[in-house]
Amino acid sequence: MSILISPSILNSDFSDLTGELAKISTADYVHVDVMDNHFVPNLTLGLPVVESILRTSPLPVDAHLMIDEPDRWAPAFAEVGCASVTVHAEATAAPVRLARELRAQGARAGLALRPATPVEPYLDLLGEFDMILVMTVEPGFGGQSFIDGTLPKIERTRHAIAGSGLDVWVQVDGGISRDTIGRAAEAGANVFVAGSAVYKAEDAGAEVEELRRLATEAHRHDAPTTHRH
Repeated sequence: MSILISPSILNSDFSDLTGELAKISTADYVHVDVMDNHFVPNLTLGLPVVESILRTSPLPVDAHLMIDEPDRWAPAFAEVGCASVTVHAEATAAPVRLARELRAQGARAGLALRPATPVEPYLDLLGEFDMILVMTVEPGFGGQSFIDGTLPKIERTRHAIAGSGLDVWVQVDGGISRDTIGRAAEAGANVFVAGSAVYKAEDAGAEVEELRRLATEAHRHDAPTTHRH
């Protein structure tokens, strides 16, 4: 299973997005947080800014939509070229229909779960999604502390995926740093969103590589004791 690093630009300098994106060119994706001040108490950026990021980004865009009515708005993000579009289980009225629509537009379809949202109702539908995002903080703001209570949910998600034989990624987002990435990797995550840890580092590119190394090491260490395909 590939270890993928997707730095969030939430904590970057929005006045120089081209320069900020260049700093993380060694990553696998750029994580773009779209917030509407309704689903979460914060307002970030919308489709026009995402389109400009797509024009200049050296990396594919991993869009995380923390918005109301994603069934209505999410397909446009796939349409303009986001490689991955993740919507929240708590906000979508028809997650399977929306995932199929995103895939039809050529994007990977992700389903995000807030810390208190159980994964169990979605386990029978795993084949409809390309990624499950287990939020490891409450969505809305960067720089929060990792919630260790989400680790068992990551483990259950990975175990269910392994048992199904599907190739579904498990992403974690929130409080991911050198101190926490190993625990998340051991629990079964393979895609890691890090914002503050990367952009507050002296060298963002070097921090991406260090996070990748720590996750790979933890994943390798854990591999013999878990049921993975």
